[in-house]
Amino acid sequence: MTPPSAPVIEVRNLHKSYGDLTVLRGVDLTAPRGHVISLIGSSGSGKSTLLRCCNLLEDSEDGTIRFEGEPVVWRGEGAERHPADRKQVLRIRTNLSMVFQQFNLWSHMTILQNVMEAPITVLGRPRDEVEEKARAYLAKVGIGDKADAWPSQLSGGQQQRAAIARALCMEPRALLFDEPTSALDPELEQEVVRVIKALADEGRTMIIVTHDMKMAADCSDHVIFLHQGRIEEEGEPARLFGAPRSERLRSFLSAGGH
Repeated sequence: MTPPSAPVIEVRNLHKSYGDLTVLRGVDLTAPRGHVISLIGSSGSGKSTLLRCCNLLEDSEDGTIRFEGEPVVWRGEGAERHPADRKQVLRIRTNLSMVFQQFNLWSHMTILQNVMEAPITVLGRPRDEVEEKARAYLAKVGIGDKADAWPSQLSGGQQQRAAIARALCMEPRALLFDEPTSALDPELEQEVVRVIKALADEGRTMIIVTHDMKMAADCSDHVIFLHQGRIEEEGEPARLFGAPRSERLRSFLSAGGH
């Protein structure tokens, strides 16, 4: 049985390469229950790769990953390493809902159908129960009136909020956001930021890869700054943004977080 104090996700000494390109070099990450962890850093620093490794969308070459205290079981070594138990992978993935940069809504389904699809087909939940929850989550993110619309009829901000509702409808242990606002213009970006802040205020467990330093400062319990595949600096947002110790982090923040 999982101890109640076990972090939802715990990563230790994670390494990841793509051929000759080393992307992660011994990274640690802990996401305690009810905490928001933000990953910041310049493009190519390894943020999104780390997030995808947490969700087992990418295989890592070395290191450990635990989900609620349960270690991922691996087979092989180095570039040949991959999870040994596909049922374990499916169970972990269904409990870690990912929200991508590009929404990834199915264009041939209405917004309501998009939100309902995975709980029905993956979790096997009754349609009536799922529809009630789906409508509630769409209302929660502020687009309850768009349930019968098609994705193409929604703005980018509305589509991303629909993607968040879809992730919530799986009722996951944690939400993983990969640059959820970077494809949006500033006005639409704020719609999504407000939803993410509200989720943070509810005490949901989240890991957020973001270029939005204000959102990271306002929403996070802990911020990790990655540089060239390593953790250059981490800590509480007030300290990290208010008094950065690393010259690289000071330079990154003075450049506006890019």
